[in-house]
Amino acid sequence: MEKKTLLLGNEAVARGLFEAGASFVSAYPGTPSTEITEAAAKYDEIYCEWAPNEKVAFEAAFGAALGGARSFCAMKHVGLNVAADPLYTASYIGVNGGMVCAVADDPGMHSSQNEQDSRHHAIASKTPMLEPSDSSECLSFAKLAFELSEKYDSPFLLRLSTRVSHSRSLVTLSPREERELKEYKKDVMKNVMMPAMAKGAHVRVEQRTKALTEWADAEAVKLGVNTVEYFDRKLGVISAGTSYTYAREALGEKASFLKLGMVNPLPVELIKEFAKNVERLVVIEELDPIIENHCKAIGVRVEGKSIFSPLGEFSQATIKKALLGEEPDALAFPDEIPPRPPVLCAGCPHRGLYYALKGLHLYVSGDIGCYTLGAQAPLSMMDSCVCMGASVSALHGFNTARGEAQAAKSVAVIGDSTFIHSGITGLIDIAYNRGISTVIVLDNSITGMTGHQNNPANGLTIRNDPTVAVNLEALAHAIGINSVRVVDPFDVAGTKQAVKEELAKKEPSLIISRRPCALLKTVKHEKPLVVNTDKCIGCKACLSVGCPALSQTAAGGKTRALIDENQCVGCGVCTAACKFGAIEKGGEQ
Repeated sequence: MEKKTLLLGNEAVARGLFEAGASFVSAYPGTPSTEITEAAAKYDEIYCEWAPNEKVAFEAAFGAALGGARSFCAMKHVGLNVAADPLYTASYIGVNGGMVCAVADDPGMHSSQNEQDSRHHAIASKTPMLEPSDSSECLSFAKLAFELSEKYDSPFLLRLSTRVSHSRSLVTLSPREERELKEYKKDVMKNVMMPAMAKGAHVRVEQRTKALTEWADAEAVKLGVNTVEYFDRKLGVISAGTSYTYAREALGEKASFLKLGMVNPLPVELIKEFAKNVERLVVIEELDPIIENHCKAIGVRVEGKSIFSPLGEFSQATIKKALLGEEPDALAFPDEIPPRPPVLCAGCPHRGLYYALKGLHLYVSGDIGCYTLGAQAPLSMMDSCVCMGASVSALHGFNTARGEAQAAKSVAVIGDSTFIHSGITGLIDIAYNRGISTVIVLDNSITGMTGHQNNPANGLTIRNDPTVAVNLEALAHAIGINSVRVVDPFDVAGTKQAVKEELAKKEPSLIISRRPCALLKTVKHEKPLVVNTDKCIGCKACLSVGCPALSQTAAGGKTRALIDENQCVGCGVCTAACKFGAIEKGGEQ
């Protein structure tokens, strides 16, 4: 009897890995892809690991595939940038056991610094790509990708998006198909990409692309990967992924649909045939006009980005308005609602570090993680933020360009997981090139922003098994950083003094701001602080630390600070801001 259940798209991908007999998974956490690896780790039959970064994850999975296993790696769209180097060459080499790489795009930038379209990487690297539109297809396409990977001797990309990854829909579960390791045979001409070998490999890649295009035109239709639905033929829609789901719900039977599950290479004859059978043809795709440009390149007249924006997410309402001229029924709220951006949690150790830096009026080269939230008011303690690890390298460039005086008033901030990911090489650059920059690692013992994943610096594996932990102090010394010190960010005065002393040195230095994330279950908190209303004058200085547990209240015609005892963890950072001693430990008032 078939078993059906509701699964997140990411959980469904993991189930697909399990059913397909995959045995090796490596990933670096990145929203919206993280839950795939976490879900896969629940299956004892699959080896799972957190890698230091996406490049390592891809290379490890590729090595496992060469070794004959069915392997998988996962990352968000910007993570594929990091893994692009091995991706492009792995596409030339091919596989032994099947290899699938899931990449989760983030239209709307819910948790990302850009809105790139990963289909460009698929096209540029000549790597085939499938794109599911719901959880059921996440499962079936993951399984299919392994079959096609082995059949066409290529790694396969599985493109997800935030809405597909994080929505639930019904899936049908099947038992696991165990796979024996494929035999490994030494083959220098195939697996070693020197120029002479790569020339022949490129020929094979072009032949493979042609064969996969034919598959997309024929077999993909038979398998339901690419599907055609004819209703009203006055309007034809070509779409894929979550855009298809929106279009289908918005238009119902007022249009005919060509749904593409294979998005690289795209079919040719299938699109031409569909175009002949509809009066008006529109491509609905989020972000860039990949399908639209393909249609135009093969001589098919379509509309697309002349109607729909290349920015952000679509919705049923967006499509109805653009194609049917229908406005959704909605109630208008008369007042302007103030913005509520995310903030550092109450008790976050990064707050104390930032408050210490704020008093020093420094240039802060920022990075990607929870601490990026410190860029917002009232802390406003970040001058730049580019990508993972860039804070360290960019500080070196900034200080070198502006001189020694600037180096004395500039720091880089980077989390422990991000430092392992791609900050170490930047610090090596500083030491090797005799820079004098000061780098601060915000070590909260976890990969926080993506949901508390372990990393190589905290001594636990993905399954919470104890393992070796990278010693950041010893690492810094080993690469040539002689001045290394550890501070407690809750000690604002001590942290501030340490930063001042390190900035005054004419050598590179590393400060480790070490305090575990306030949300970890192993962390024991102090009692909530209280406000002594006799001492508080309502100056609002305490609000400058940006803690969500702090607010103001009016009573008896006077404004006073108010601490939410349900949020306060007694970290004491706010006491450094109060010049009147009005914030006290619980029970002292």
